[in-house]
Amino acid sequence: MRTLLVVILVALVVAALVWWRRESAARAARELADVRADAQRWYERLGGQVMNLHGDDPAVRQALVDASERYNAAGSQLEQARTVHQYRLARETALEGLAYTRAARIALGIDPGPDLPPLAAAQGTGQLTREREVQVQGQMFKAGPQPGRDTPYYYPGGRFQGRPVPAGWYSTPWWKTALGAGAGVLGGMLIADALFSPAFADPGYGWDAGYQEGFADAAGYGDQGGDYGGDMAGGDFGGDFGGDFGGDFGGGDF
Repeated sequence: MRTLLVVILVALVVAALVWWRRESAARAARELADVRADAQRWYERLGGQVMNLHGDDPAVRQALVDASERYNAAGSQLEQARTVHQYRLARETALEGLAYTRAARIALGIDPGPDLPPLAAAQGTGQLTREREVQVQGQMFKAGPQPGRDTPYYYPGGRFQGRPVPAGWYSTPWWKTALGAGAGVLGGMLIADALFSPAFADPGYGWDAGYQEGFADAAGYGDQGGDYGGDMAGGDFGGDFGGDFGGDFGGGDF
């Protein structure tokens, strides 16, 4: 009798284990299907925007070039994706491309459409709220909240060498070209300081007050200013997102 009870208990445990494994596999499959469908939806929406938007204005053309690059990158990522994490990275790339098409619509003077989900890479970086014009290493750099003849390059927000770069329109994509142009990391950091800190940009304003107060003001931080440094800048996001993205897909501008 005791042996029979042991056999029954073992059978129940095995049955429960089999059921749990099947349920876990089913949940994982559903989650994978959901994130794949979500990434595909944003990718297809981006493709429609890239195909249908046209304009001769430099700001429009440049925003659409950047959007097309993200469309191609997202398509490649979707083809390679096999995990939930990889599909989420493809979704992020598609959303970044849609941020550029939204900027192109603004430059065209038409309705930008509904708001997009926030970009993970841009979280906590803020937006430019006023125009800036500075000179760094003999070269003039401009930035502002609206597209213009002198600021045709849109940036949806992100980080350069760990420093937040707010969303806005810039005279040159220095966050991408600093190394290629020979300015180096130091040159790019000087540009960031000059554009976003009154210690450089506004004569007569002290360094300490300028950096602490002016950075948040120029970047439009508001209440977000204190949050950008922690997990996003150097912790979970910087390590996991940047490292996995580079390993999975080769990096790029991300």
